[in-house]
Amino acid sequence: MRWLSYFSKCILCGLFAMQAYFAIQIGLWSTLNPMSTAFQRAERWRLCSWHWSCPIQSDWVAYNNISANLKRAVLVSEDDIFFQHKGVRVEDMQKAWEKNQRLAGKSKVALRGGSTITQQLAKNLFLSSEQNYFRKGQELVITGLLELILSKQRLFEIYLNSVEWGEGVFGVGAAAKHYFVTTPAALSREQAAALASALPAPKCFDKVQYCRKANIHFPTRQDFILENMDRVALAPVPRDHSGAR
Repeated sequence: MRWLSYFSKCILCGLFAMQAYFAIQIGLWSTLNPMSTAFQRAERWRLCSWHWSCPIQSDWVAYNNISANLKRAVLVSEDDIFFQHKGVRVEDMQKAWEKNQRLAGKSKVALRGGSTITQQLAKNLFLSSEQNYFRKGQELVITGLLELILSKQRLFEIYLNSVEWGEGVFGVGAAAKHYFVTTPAALSREQAAALASALPAPKCFDKVQYCRKANIHFPTRQDFILENMDRVALAPVPRDHSGAR
């Protein structure tokens, strides 16, 4: 049984080293911007293989240069209490799973899935698109590391600059230019709501050929986002230490 004990120790050491790598990488991103994400690299390979010239669009934009309209619209679309939770919304994950099971095969508009912005970021930065328990567990560990090491504003900044917004279109800088020929700072409420509505199915929003498997109605999502943009907070709500309620 010595070989089994040795094998188990090797696996544990490997898992620990992997988590340490993730933690170090995340720590560097407190001051440095990620050059790319695992999802971006996978998409680059899918679209371009070994070719040096590749139609990947990405342009980093500082948090303060992104329109508040877009920030609010994305929060409504993806995670309306992002600045209040600790990275995971267990109840929402359970409800999303139950709803997906109940509506499987039916034509319905889902306004939000069960993953928070931090969970989406964890998956995009480091993980593959495979669906299994190990990958989901690793996603939760990375989510905890992201929330522990980086501020909420920094997490949101990285998310807005790395999330997919179309085929080969990553980040708000590229998306604003690709769809509206403008800058992220100049996005109107309607433009911001349109971009936010695209996030659950960005390739379908960009190109019709990707819509065969997409179960989404973008105008309905856009209207919902516009109606709710003003109710979301763009920063953590400070605690009242005076005792007042």
